[in-house]
Amino acid sequence: MLHKALQNKWARVLIAVFATFLYALGVNLFVVPMGLYSGGVVGLSQIIRTLLAQAVELPAGVDIAGILYFLINIPVLYLAWRDLGRAFLIRTLICVGASSLFLSVIQSPAVPILDDPLASCLVGGILCGFALGLALTCGCSTGGLDVVGLCLTKRGSRFTVGRFSLGFNIVLYVACALLFDIQTAIYSVIYTVFCSLFIDRGHQQNINVQVLIFTRDADPELPRSIMSRLGRGVTYWEGKGAYTESDMRVLCVCVSKFEVAELQETVRELDPHAFFIVQEGVRIGGNFLRKIS
Repeated sequence: MLHKALQNKWARVLIAVFATFLYALGVNLFVVPMGLYSGGVVGLSQIIRTLLAQAVELPAGVDIAGILYFLINIPVLYLAWRDLGRAFLIRTLICVGASSLFLSVIQSPAVPILDDPLASCLVGGILCGFALGLALTCGCSTGGLDVVGLCLTKRGSRFTVGRFSLGFNIVLYVACALLFDIQTAIYSVIYTVFCSLFIDRGHQQNINVQVLIFTRDADPELPRSIMSRLGRGVTYWEGKGAYTESDMRVLCVCVSKFEVAELQETVRELDPHAFFIVQEGVRIGGNFLRKIS
């Protein structure tokens, strides 16, 4: 059902905006009440907000971190336009604006929802990581380190979005430990680790899989349709069933996890009797196109 919805560009934007709402909930309900700091540009905005609050009196009712988040993202939006295209820029601008709004207006509870800081890190990390991964799967981004990570991914770097964010946040939390206290930095790191792990698990374009398709149909229309619809190369070899001794063809395709549903739909249209083996965790290099949006 999600795959069908993602075929409509406006549905993708709406789902991504909903993902930014979930992300803001995770930050403001589980991270901020514990006095912790999120990662990336949001965490940088929160640190600046705290330093400003110590120096001057800030207006009540609005978290200025959301406004700072939008301002810091302005040069990142230029990077999105240059490397990822105008369509991605527009979607990212919508999501950055939505994130800034939700982070600013969603009020953090005076008393933490969960008393245990580790539980708050776990729940907040899972919710925020899932939300950011969902936005990336929709071909959108909440800006910040996501855009930089996507640019590295598109260029074939070994850094995933989550890994790049984790590396940047090490520097951020060292600064956090020096400015505040070591306990705050440690729990913030734990939250960010959970968040980064769930970003990579939720960002389906970043998960490569190998699909083996077993079919008795020797018509070349099947591999041609796969190559035409998905833009992926197909390798096949002739096989024979050990029990029936009947001839069959084995097709091998490497795709992202996001493309598996469309691949299966294409095969079922041409050969409803074919079956699949989908293997995750494969490592693909060389001339393999990474499709970001």
